[in-house]
Amino acid sequence: MAHCKTEQEDWLLAHLKYLLFIFNFFFWVGGAAVTAVGIWTLVEKSGYLSILASSTFAASAYILIFAGALVMTTGFLGFGAILREQKSCLSVYFCLLLAIFLVELVAGVLAHVYYQRLSEELKQHLNSTLTERYGQPRAAEITASVDRLQQDFRCCGSNSSADWQHSTYILSQEAQGRRVPDSCCKTVVAHCGQRAHPSNIYKVEGGCMAKLEQFLADHLLLMGAVGIGVACLQICGMVLTCCLHRRLQQHFY
Repeated sequence: MAHCKTEQEDWLLAHLKYLLFIFNFFFWVGGAAVTAVGIWTLVEKSGYLSILASSTFAASAYILIFAGALVMTTGFLGFGAILREQKSCLSVYFCLLLAIFLVELVAGVLAHVYYQRLSEELKQHLNSTLTERYGQPRAAEITASVDRLQQDFRCCGSNSSADWQHSTYILSQEAQGRRVPDSCCKTVVAHCGQRAHPSNIYKVEGGCMAKLEQFLADHLLLMGAVGIGVACLQICGMVLTCCLHRRLQQHFY
């Protein structure tokens, strides 16, 4: 009976190791996905971040990158802990999983809070940015961001092209008779903004605000979905780690 019990314990121990090894592999892949989403959000779409009033969106992306890098590092530690069957390494592995879970929870809360107030922030800030800061000497980054926004999303103005009528830039001599910036034009050439006809400039319902709001909402949902997916994996991993740690204690003592 004692021999059969030992074989059963060895069987359970081996299966726990295999399950945790498989989990750790998917966990490492998930960490790479989290890092990739965060980096893509910041690098590929960083041109829009200067338009936003708060840094919450960027902070969520930075936290995801940090969490993803930590996940990948922890994954390597997990492989070593499983192969060596060291309880101390498993304890460290569990603590790191818990820490990463808490970091992702903070990122998720930030993303959710920002998602709730996204529309209100854009309404309050985007139009004033376009009308007061565009084309100003010390706002070159804002100007470039707005130009890129209008070209990428094929829109003009915060709510409509009429918003530019009250712009400090359009009312100044630097505009040289433009009624909208050249970036509003369907085909951008010098001084094309002097003709604000629908055949020449983008006339989009809801303007750039609706487009930017949808873009940011989609990215927040993507970041949230990836974070939740990896967090669910972590819960499974913590349970398996505890089971393996307990089984090793019973096996060796």
